[in-house]
Amino acid sequence: MPALNHNDLSIYVHWPFCLAKCPYCDFNSHVHDRVNEAEMAEALLSEIDHYAGLVGRRDVKSIFFGGGTPSLMSASTVEKVINRIEHNFHTTNDIEITLEANPTSVEAGKFKDFSLAGINRVSIGIQALNNHDLKALGREHDVDEALGAIELSQKCFKRSNFDLIYARMGQEVSEWEKELKRAIGMANGHLSLYQLTIEQGTPFYGQWRQGKLIIPDEDTSAEMYELTNDICSENGYAAYEVSNYAKEAQESRHNLTYWNYRDYLGIGAGAHGRITYGENTYATMQNKKPETWLKAVKDKGHATKEQVHLSQKEMAEEMIMMGLRLTSGIHTDHFRNRIGAELNDFIEMDQVEMLIAQGFFEPNYPDRLQLSKKGRPLLNQILGQILV
Repeated sequence: MPALNHNDLSIYVHWPFCLAKCPYCDFNSHVHDRVNEAEMAEALLSEIDHYAGLVGRRDVKSIFFGGGTPSLMSASTVEKVINRIEHNFHTTNDIEITLEANPTSVEAGKFKDFSLAGINRVSIGIQALNNHDLKALGREHDVDEALGAIELSQKCFKRSNFDLIYARMGQEVSEWEKELKRAIGMANGHLSLYQLTIEQGTPFYGQWRQGKLIIPDEDTSAEMYELTNDICSENGYAAYEVSNYAKEAQESRHNLTYWNYRDYLGIGAGAHGRITYGENTYATMQNKKPETWLKAVKDKGHATKEQVHLSQKEMAEEMIMMGLRLTSGIHTDHFRNRIGAELNDFIEMDQVEMLIAQGFFEPNYPDRLQLSKKGRPLLNQILGQILV
């Protein structure tokens, strides 16, 4: 595998507004009756300028508009952001520029304009392919809108992805099998398939604690996970990360930035980043509330709430936690190049050897640390055992 170029940079742009807040969502998203898009756009441009001054004119390989619901933005705002990035950084002809979208008819109708603005990959939050579950998940669209958005996205963009959530309330394994096979038949090279997780602070968490929301048990969820991997593999969709499946060369390059622990800028309210300049790497976080973020940018040109110098140990732990999400695992030479030390210095090798014997790690790759198919669903528990 070729060495990673750590001069490469990705840029994440956060749009924090949604039409409605989904009851399972713990992202930084807000429902506002009115949004001054012109002010928000100017603030995004200011933050891009600020960070360009810090990190220099580096090579940008991917841009990702996330949220919230960034497809609520106008195409002109998206174009302004892309143009400002191109002004401040080196971009290549094959740059990946992704926009997250919801499949409501109003937003899907803007796909052509987004394509003309520079978006070449779209990721659509479908989440379910039946109206009962869409309503239970608090989604604003129905199945017909979802199918229409998928079809339109594949006409307007070179590359596309859509998300589904499984292990939903009351869902049977046979139901998920039927739904996934239907999704595979519509997909265009990439699928993101997530198990429903009950996050603290969400409405679903309160309902779950009160016994009003019942999700499949661990055994059923594990069976669904196995089924997901099997069906995707049979149809040419490799599991390159715990929840992401792609045909050859269709992986999300932007998300690979995170999992390979490369630098990325976080622009917009609540966005996180990892940036290297001088001799140090920093974790950055922008002010979370849109109003607070906007005021800070107007006052000083950016709204960085925290910029923390990461120690070698902190970077190593983050790289291990992110890298083990990848099916290919962590390559020891990439780790050494990024961290400046050996991978074995930061893990309990006795625990790793024991987990290899138990079948949770692949035993046959001396140049990498790689979870097995058996180990990947247990990533969080395994990290607790192996980190020094």
